[in-house]
Amino acid sequence: MSRRFRVGRRSSPLADELVDLLVVGLGNPGAEYTGTRHNVGRAVVTELCARYAAPLRKSREHALVAEVRIEDQRVTLATPQTFMNESGRSVGQLARRYGITDLDRLVIVHDEMDLPVGTVRIKQGGGLAGHNGLRSVSDHLRTRDYVRIRIGVGRPPQGQSSADHVLRQPSPEEKAGLAESISKAADAVEGIVSDGIELTMGVYNARG
Repeated sequence: MSRRFRVGRRSSPLADELVDLLVVGLGNPGAEYTGTRHNVGRAVVTELCARYAAPLRKSREHALVAEVRIEDQRVTLATPQTFMNESGRSVGQLARRYGITDLDRLVIVHDEMDLPVGTVRIKQGGGLAGHNGLRSVSDHLRTRDYVRIRIGVGRPPQGQSSADHVLRQPSPEEKAGLAESISKAADAVEGIVSDGIELTMGVYNARG
């Protein structure tokens, strides 16, 4: 059963702005953050834009946005231009613009320290695992019931803080694992469009 929520009084988009799926990759703007563990969500959106030859453009919702067709479905890809801990400000505005009231139609892609590198998992709702971007999104939407594609970045080594871990560049070996995960996560978005959330979730969550 799909989960619905209210996006506020301004949720009256034009008909041509309605989309079948809104995919948001979390991260931090700026070249210094490119390639860091915290930006793998943004990297997934970049990968999808490359697959469909769709350039990201600035939008009034404090985001870069591209619109593509996947399996004849209209999909909006977005990366907030706010910093991670303010992601919800952009996501809330994007949800209003694109008429997202069914939470099956909102996919947030993000890094996940509770998963090892190379792992991609999908879930809907649940806890935030201390992720500041998810906390901001949940606060602005007033719900946690959106879909998440979680990309494992592993736990920091002993003596290193979580913040340092996600904001630093990974080793060359780890970069290869993250690149594979980014590609898998982009595949997962396509799977959600073509096969639905439940089936795609079963495929990815059953993997060892």
